Amino acid sequence: MDCLFCKIVNGDIPAHVLFEDGDVIAFEDIMPQAPSHFLVIPRRHISTLNDLTDADANVVGKLQITAAKVAKQKGIADSGYRVVMNCNEAGGQTVYHIHMHVLGGRAMTWPPG
Repeated sequence: MDCLFCKIVNGDIPAHVLFEDGDVIAFEDIMPQAPSHFLVIPRRHISTLNDLTDADANVVGKLQITAAKVAKQKGIADSGYRVVMNCNEAGGQTVYHIHMHVLGGRAMTWPPG
């Protein structure tokens, strides 16, 4: 499979891993858009949010819980952070393996642009 994030899951591409377990991995974004910017992904390949089924509810919940845990570890939880998931090209998705961006360490504006 040519999926960049599957290669990270398999250890074929190195990443600065912040958390991992049997279901999810959190790692630093290589092109950070904030002082703190990390990604949380499921180990299992799911291309887009549109591909989720009811059977994926647990892993999607675990993405959120992991985002909050790692935000606490990185010291951005109390001041606040943004969580974003993009879907398909017009939504800004560039890697087709669902992933959650977690950004913090600065004030966020709305709308994002």
